[in-house]
Amino acid sequence: MTGTFTAWPALRERLSKSRFRSRFRLSKADRAYIARVGWEAIAAHSRKIVGERLTPAEPRNDGRQTPMRGHPVFIAQHATATCCRGCLAKWHAIPAGRALSAEEVEFVVSVHLAWLREAAGDLTSFPTQETLGL
Repeated sequence: MTGTFTAWPALRERLSKSRFRSRFRLSKADRAYIARVGWEAIAAHSRKIVGERLTPAEPRNDGRQTPMRGHPVFIAQHATATCCRGCLAKWHAIPAGRALSAEEVEFVVSVHLAWLREAAGDLTSFPTQETLGL
């Protein structure tokens, strides 16, 4: 599900009240990367990261598995409280101790994409795959 995430406005409001969550921003390099690879690739990266780092019932290094930088999805995970199973339980009522369902994975991906689209803003000044001839 890469379309509109209808619960985003209410979730954004809740997250904005957290000083920690609201401090995350995308860098110019993050925004350029999103423009270059495109939204479908970012969605695929999000699914892969969620599948590897959050979907297991007991993820390896849970609570410390998400870097603070290195990929726009990592930034989105921290900004949206989807960085570990503890945050998923606290902020999104997705219980720890069991594997995420396919529906829950898509929910997390939708949260990432909603935050990333908003945080990225206008990307037209950055080169894309088409303008780079890729």
